[in-house]
Amino acid sequence: MENNKNEILEKHCYTELVYQRINKKLKTAFSKDETEKLIRNILEETTVENYLKKGKNFYVSSKEHNIRITVNSNTFRIITVDKILK
Repeated sequence: MENNKNEILEKHCYTELVYQRINKKLKTAFSKDETEKLIRNILEETTVENYLKKGKNFYVSSKEHNIRITVNSNTFRIITVDKILK
């Protein structure tokens, strides 16, 4: 999974719609730069044990931020983020 983490860090990308989706799901109003910085920080900080490949997606769960990031395993596009319910 270490290779997957590195590959996700190198190749992850965004669509125009995902910025709006992330703001809506997190109830924020981040700019594109702020969104990308947040996602990059979470991807970097999250230990490899919290990277899970299931079907065609990777799920990166950050307990510190209470966020789970969904990444397409073929295109490495960020699909969405979800709040992790405690």
